[in-house]
Amino acid sequence: MISITRLYCGILTESDRIRYEEDSPTLRGGRGGHGDKPIVVWNSTQACNLKCTHCYASACADPAPGELTTAEAKTMIDDISAMGAPVLLFSGGEPLMRPDMFELGAYARDRGMRITISSNGTLIDAKTAKRIKDTGFVYVGISIDGEPRTHDKFRGVKGAFEQALTGIKRCMDAGVKVGLRFTITNDNYREIMPFVFDFIVENNIPRCCFYHLVYAGRGSKLIEHDVPKPEKRKLLLDIFRKTRELAESGRVLEMLTVDLQADGPFIYLTMLDEGREHEAEQVMQLLKRNRGSASGQRISCVDHLGNVHPDQFWRHYTFGNVRQRPFSEIWDDTSDPLMKGLKNKLQFVKGRCAKCRFLDICGGGFRVRAEAMTGDPWAEEPACYLTDAEIGVE
Repeated sequence: MISITRLYCGILTESDRIRYEEDSPTLRGGRGGHGDKPIVVWNSTQACNLKCTHCYASACADPAPGELTTAEAKTMIDDISAMGAPVLLFSGGEPLMRPDMFELGAYARDRGMRITISSNGTLIDAKTAKRIKDTGFVYVGISIDGEPRTHDKFRGVKGAFEQALTGIKRCMDAGVKVGLRFTITNDNYREIMPFVFDFIVENNIPRCCFYHLVYAGRGSKLIEHDVPKPEKRKLLLDIFRKTRELAESGRVLEMLTVDLQADGPFIYLTMLDEGREHEAEQVMQLLKRNRGSASGQRISCVDHLGNVHPDQFWRHYTFGNVRQRPFSEIWDDTSDPLMKGLKNKLQFVKGRCAKCRFLDICGGGFRVRAEAMTGDPWAEEPACYLTDAEIGVE
């Protein structure tokens, strides 16, 4: 994640400690302090009440056969908490369709983990929001994909936008921190300015994550729907400057981009162009501390069947299964060539990425996107919009 608020606006939020500060648990290696300990995204069920066109999990209406049982999930939680994983993110499908989600959330909380939810928001009424709060979930990310008509089309269900908005409001009423998750595509990016910003301000939503399109799951069919690079650069500049404009007017919003590490160097270059050299150098130091792409290092995924993946988008590649081996053992086993490569990826990336002057802070971009486009996980990041001149490639 790239924090626009922290980097471009110079405003520190609590969440930024995890990304940029020296005492961050993900930077110091979790509670044990021995190397990188990953945030664990658990796609706890394949069941979902929506039919999203860009769903990386290829979710369906009912739970899949063989999903982890409550007892198996608790065994996994015992292991990942003991290894020092700082956060367990409950995702899906739709995690609220898993009957034991609150029981498992409390179980992880009692073992010292921060627990969060990624939801479509449609199932969150006042009672559910209170349970989320009482269980100790510290954050709920709810997906919004544009204006009501656009959102409902993306989500495959009429009325999904209004239901998601109700879920957002119920979380806020219950005192649960909530934020938007917006997947940027060529079909909806024009609605970010002004609709999404107006929506955030009017509803007093404190946080928004803009996700670049990742070619995986059902999203792999949307490669042609990615935003063209010139338009993407302009859009990002608009987001940066609108975030700063709001902050200067007293409306500080936690705004982030996700899944395209080139955004960090782009903020740096933008600040240089604006004559903010001293601030830009501070941004560079923060980016170096964060180290860019975290797949296979500081981010991990366990799917509904217990399979362990490099991240939540790389569902077609499995390192092992928590039913056969503990997650901690799987995660530290570099005999798998992809795991070994991801933990030392700067040695393996090719093309423009290998020559890029920002490689050490970008980390070579999102490897699963490169594989989806070329078949080679070490090929250059196809979504990078920085020019050869900007990255120092002759």
